[in-house]
Amino acid sequence: GLRPPPPPLNPAVLPRHLYLHVPFCARRCTYCDFAIAVRRVVPVDEYLGALQQELALRYPPTATPWELDTLYLGGGTPSRLGGEGVARVVELVRSRASLAPGAEVTVEANPEDVLPGVVARWREAGVNRVSLGAQTFDPAVLDWMHRVHAADRIGDAVATMRAEGIQDFSLDLIFALPTQLSRAWEADVRQALALEPTHLSLYGLTVEPHTPLGRQQARGEVTEAPEERYEAEFLRANALLTGAGFEHYEVSNFARPGHRARHNSSYWRGVEYAGVGPSAHEYDGRARRWNVAPYVDWVGRLAAGRDPMDGSETLSPENRVAETVYLGLRTTDGLRLTPGEHAVVAPWVAAGWGVIDQDVLRLTPLGWLRLDALAAALTSYRSC
Repeated sequence: GLRPPPPPLNPAVLPRHLYLHVPFCARRCTYCDFAIAVRRVVPVDEYLGALQQELALRYPPTATPWELDTLYLGGGTPSRLGGEGVARVVELVRSRASLAPGAEVTVEANPEDVLPGVVARWREAGVNRVSLGAQTFDPAVLDWMHRVHAADRIGDAVATMRAEGIQDFSLDLIFALPTQLSRAWEADVRQALALEPTHLSLYGLTVEPHTPLGRQQARGEVTEAPEERYEAEFLRANALLTGAGFEHYEVSNFARPGHRARHNSSYWRGVEYAGVGPSAHEYDGRARRWNVAPYVDWVGRLAAGRDPMDGSETLSPENRVAETVYLGLRTTDGLRLTPGEHAVVAPWVAAGWGVIDQDVLRLTPLGWLRLDALAAALTSYRSC
């Protein structure tokens, strides 16, 4: 049947944060469950044309000026667009919205794409932050992950970024890998620290059934890391990074003081954000909507003048309670407790899972390991 028309975006809301999904990848990583498009040659012109159509559809020009505090090119592998492609994307956004003074403009990149002329063009276009997908410094593990870059390219990429004037960069690492890989996690964390990033994102590996890794596990070729090792690696990284002066400000994220990811922090604060590109989500403070994930579907709909939205939901009061609790507990901003909730969380504090300061509950790293269960318990209490 015909899909109902999407709820109109709140015209009073021009979000100050824009996420732009760039789906292209050289190949699919072993663990990847994201909406990507593997392309040997990236169709930059086709992608930009569709992007322009979606921006015009979602955010037609109005008398109200639109200013952005953050612009984030995520993926996929946005760096696959090259120097000129990324610059054209930023310039396209700037033709519709202005970037506030000091706006954070981030590009997710893989080390093999970070080359001197390329980074210089990004910098010229206004990019001032890079999130680099390192994942590990172990060559055998990179090979198993199906990553394109060699281990020594990570350090080369960092040197190139610094030489071209991008000092603000994050490194991604993955922990809790299958036991068979014998990966030395602490060595990876120490090598990342030696590169002196301003930010680190650490993600525990989850096995999704429809990925190459999921199929390997189904065949009995690999075994997911036991919970004890997941916990031990998470806590060891926390000790090493906080010991080196990083703030562990969100479950998976560590930053030097003053270098928290401002774009991602907008999601955790629950503020409005715009999202364009295949599979992109957006939120106007009332409803959330998301686009079709396959690149060809997204392009096809826009070429036909149709909205590429795939679904939407208006948040119910129950949804809002759940999100407030979950988002509050996942960062060091914490969650303000109501008077009756102190008794509910007292056992958590006693177990070392959280601390309460002036009615604000902040989970400790031990508590973050139990985030889903603790958030569910508090949501359940609030919903009674």
